[in-house]
Amino acid sequence: MAVYLSNVCSVTPVVLRRCDVGESGVVLSRYDGIAGYDWIAIPLIPYLYAVDRPEAVPLFADEKLVAFLRDQYRRDYLEALAPDRADGGTPEGNWYEMVGSSYDRTIYGFEIETSSEQDALLIDKFNNQPNRERYNFVTRNCADFVREVIDFYYPHALHRSLIGDLGVTTPKQIAKMLVKYSRHHPDLQSADFLVPQVPGALRRSTPVHGVLESVMAAKKYMVPLVILHPYIGGGLLVEYFGHRRFDPARNAPVLSVDSGYQLDAAMTRAERLRYESRLDELSQIHSAMESANNGRTEEKAKGVKTWERLQASATPGIDTSGRPALQLRVGDALAQVGVSRANILMVSDSSELAAGLLQARIRQELRPATARKTSPSEVERDLTLFEHLLSLQPREVGVTPSSAAATAALQ
Repeated sequence: MAVYLSNVCSVTPVVLRRCDVGESGVVLSRYDGIAGYDWIAIPLIPYLYAVDRPEAVPLFADEKLVAFLRDQYRRDYLEALAPDRADGGTPEGNWYEMVGSSYDRTIYGFEIETSSEQDALLIDKFNNQPNRERYNFVTRNCADFVREVIDFYYPHALHRSLIGDLGVTTPKQIAKMLVKYSRHHPDLQSADFLVPQVPGALRRSTPVHGVLESVMAAKKYMVPLVILHPYIGGGLLVEYFGHRRFDPARNAPVLSVDSGYQLDAAMTRAERLRYESRLDELSQIHSAMESANNGRTEEKAKGVKTWERLQASATPGIDTSGRPALQLRVGDALAQVGVSRANILMVSDSSELAAGLLQARIRQELRPATARKTSPSEVERDLTLFEHLLSLQPREVGVTPSSAAATAALQ
């Protein structure tokens, strides 16, 4: 859990300043084992995606690409906090938690108004007080850090749940209290939204639970507790179901970063079915193109799993403009595919491989469990790009002079 401050920026990850015009602020977070510091400030886009610009966000990610992007960002900006190992390799530790959070999970945002005077006081406080590691899972965890920051702006706005979370501060409790505080103070501008998890071959985000929810959801704990201690167990069950009713994903608009931080209503079932039908029609064209191409790449086929296998064997890198790309081996040849929306057309040697990436992304966006956390406008853009890729003249995959130059640009 972390705090995003839209009007606070940073000189370094441990020195804050006011933002200049056009800057998007920083995310403040507490993790243990980060060079002995209690808090670290990371700009918004790197915190979410481990890249420094929205146009470099990958369309479909796997563990290898995410690890590459995180390490690339660390080498560029966080070397002082997480230096290379003695052999020049990537260090261990929790530094990776500070960059690329949207690859690991869906992020729920709860916005509340602050003033420039409050922001200035916070900057002064954080820059002048000792920044020494104080992490403790029970009493000073990442959710406690958020509670402390929000309470600096609005004293006593947030508190732990002694029953629902057994006294441990949890992200769900903080979100629940912040929503409650906003409702009791309608004069303050507030909003809630979600940032969807990046599509890809990574474990999908699960629902947010508090401590008691996690315990009571396990029958091996709940049943004996209710039988042996009916009054205590009954009271805990009441608190459990009350806590469970708070769903941060319910009716939350979706934030689209690469569309200029626009909020969009989540996809409806009717929209999902319509997009799915359109994708099926386009996918038939894609399959026909592959068949007409004499099946020159036996490992290339249909669906999410096929692209995942291709990407797993690829080498991630950076193109000449600093955006992520993949180098894939297709038979005896090499092909480069741009992974971001900004370079998938310009860098990709094969429009068919690029179309396979888009198809895998859209299939995942349209899964029933994912659709309510997906922006319809994003899917519309993806389908338009997919259709454009299918309209391009197929090219033989091989290391031509142009693709050889692009391959050499991978770092």
